[in-house]
Amino acid sequence: MADYKGRKVVIIGLGLTGLSCVDFFLAQGVAPRVMDTRQSPPGLDTLPDEVERYLGSLNDDWLLAADLIIASPGIALAHPSLVDAAAAGVEIIGDIELFCREAQAPVVAITGSNGKSTVTMLVGDMAKAAGWQVGVGGNIGLPALTLLRQPAQLYVLELSSFQLETTYSLKAAAATILNVTEDHMNRYPLGMQQYRAAKLRIYENAQTCVVNADDALTMPVRGADKRCISFGVDVGDYHLNRQQGSVWLRINGEKVLNTGEMKLVGQHNYTNALAALALADAVGLPRATSLKALTTFRGLPHRFQLVHENRGVRWINDSKATNVGSTEAALKGLHVNGRLWLLLGGDGKSADFTPLTPYLQGENIRLYCFGHDGAALAELRADISVKTTTMKQAMELIAPQVQAGDMVLLSPACASLDQFHNFEQRGDAFAQLAKELG
Repeated sequence: MADYKGRKVVIIGLGLTGLSCVDFFLAQGVAPRVMDTRQSPPGLDTLPDEVERYLGSLNDDWLLAADLIIASPGIALAHPSLVDAAAAGVEIIGDIELFCREAQAPVVAITGSNGKSTVTMLVGDMAKAAGWQVGVGGNIGLPALTLLRQPAQLYVLELSSFQLETTYSLKAAAATILNVTEDHMNRYPLGMQQYRAAKLRIYENAQTCVVNADDALTMPVRGADKRCISFGVDVGDYHLNRQQGSVWLRINGEKVLNTGEMKLVGQHNYTNALAALALADAVGLPRATSLKALTTFRGLPHRFQLVHENRGVRWINDSKATNVGSTEAALKGLHVNGRLWLLLGGDGKSADFTPLTPYLQGENIRLYCFGHDGAALAELRADISVKTTTMKQAMELIAPQVQAGDMVLLSPACASLDQFHNFEQRGDAFAQLAKELG
């Protein structure tokens, strides 16, 4: 545990994470200063009166006078004010680094471009099923520092590349990079390798590295070593096995669970389950209770979530698929016994939709395209596309046609802001209509 007495601390960024940092230092008898580029950041009304604050921009004088800066993940280390502070010898870290210096229990650390929230919650549920005291948070749910307030036998943290950039003391009992696909390129001007390098920091000093056998970018820089356990679709220590129409989770050649017993659906979720099992096994969670947790976990809201099932028809809410890559992940390896009714649409943010084309082939698929970019999406395969103005109109057309074995999937590949406040509102509307129409 570090001693911060007498340190001149500046916290950049308020919100839940910033407030957790303020509380942490006040409890140590240190009065930090807080700054935020927003004039009225979230959490301002609960900031203690005695804490000095500077709003609307960064205060370079405060930064240069500090000897410790806690930077929000939302501000790039390449920001000129932080570059100047670093050059002046000021230490710059994030809240995850503060957490790592204090945590007394083992940490499972999870990152990746897609799926990290699902895997984080799954491992948390596996620990709870085993009766362990577990703290789950980081980039999802509770800030990491807040987790320190309760006793824990295990911490499970979702970590973003931005959080990893300012973390130096992480010694994870088990760590994974689930996948690396193009994202946040505005923060990584040098491209994919710079983004990957940030994620690879999760493996430094880790006891076990859980790598994706299907994604070479998830491997440590010098390749797989004796710390590595792998998961994948067809290869890996943990992989999928198809037999007589069933898909099984298999570990080192042994079938451990038929995916038909799981509430989660979709190949990407089955590989998420494998990654979670590998992490749980690595920290000594009992395999039997981990498998039991897999049969009850319903998935996170709006992430390939089964929201309604009736007469053999499944209605899946994947409203969180706000970009092409997320919809690709949903469609890759997707198996539907009957017909797939795919809802696409919204604001595509000038994206190129053509990477979806390979997944839209075959006779057992129909596209219903709506919203701002509905026409462009319908052009991907005009022979099977129906264009509507709203998602509701599309669902009203689909509902009378569905038959047993079919799947109705909202995986829009677009942002929702043309017709909804956010992807959550879009997903809730889909779920409500599924129950009414289905």
